Amino acid sequence: MKNLLQAQAKAPVMSPAASSVPTQTTHSVQSTRPPHFEVSPAQAALNKEADQLWGLYKANPTDQLRNRLIERYMFLVRSRAERVWARLPDGIELDDLISSGTVGLIDAITSYDPERGVRFEYFCLTRIEGAMLDELRSMDWVPRMVRSKASKLNETYKTLELQLGHKPTDQEVADHLGIPAEELRQLFAETHSVNITSLDKSWSENDGSKEVREIDILADRKSEDPTERLAKVDLIRSFTKGLTKTERLIVILYYYENMTMREIGATLELSESRVSQMHSAIVERIKKLYQDK
Repeated sequence: MKNLLQAQAKAPVMSPAASSVPTQTTHSVQSTRPPHFEVSPAQAALNKEADQLWGLYKANPTDQLRNRLIERYMFLVRSRAERVWARLPDGIELDDLISSGTVGLIDAITSYDPERGVRFEYFCLTRIEGAMLDELRSMDWVPRMVRSKASKLNETYKTLELQLGHKPTDQEVADHLGIPAEELRQLFAETHSVNITSLDKSWSENDGSKEVREIDILADRKSEDPTERLAKVDLIRSFTKGLTKTERLIVILYYYENMTMREIGATLELSESRVSQMHSAIVERIKKLYQDK
């Protein structure tokens, strides 16, 4: 009994008010509000300046104010053009994309409404890139269906090369696509015109000392090859060695100028029969010369 009384005496005594209030476990409450991104003072000043410029333009849309807006947001056109240009094949000029993107920027400036609460930087990107893509489609003279077939064919070649470990044959490609070989050849003919290159395409040589253009290394089939010309000169000298001036002219005019016996006779003031006789004698002499060697 004595121990019980001592334990009760040591127990804390709570007031009636405190005892009537149930104890609650406190939990940390996390805010569900989106995080707040602080804007630097410099950016805030630029945004305020832009808002003032937009207010002036919407109140009085003059060409001068529009040009100021174009200059302000021109960096968006350049950055977007560079991103699009990096994914394009050779032959597309970056300046063409910037020019078409500028048209999209002007269209975005005309149709933008600041009252909607959307920053112009986000509003104009779609129109800028859309104008660039429209320009690319107008420049592409290959139909969309042919372009799609060419893309599918290239992907098939890449897939089979990874699977087989070697460059696939035409028959393997046809089997993979499930089409006859003849249809594959027709597909090649349709997509052959898709791959083009610019004659102004240039690159530097290994030492970087000179820039070479595509047009500079293309063979001119209409011009005479210097090596062939020298070989022809050596051959003429070999065949005409020991011949008279008239006989040499007959050989040159007949075999290298492709003139007829009558034309040669008119040129050398000889009869056609005489030219024929001299030609036969020259051929026999050359034959005998090389047979003896």
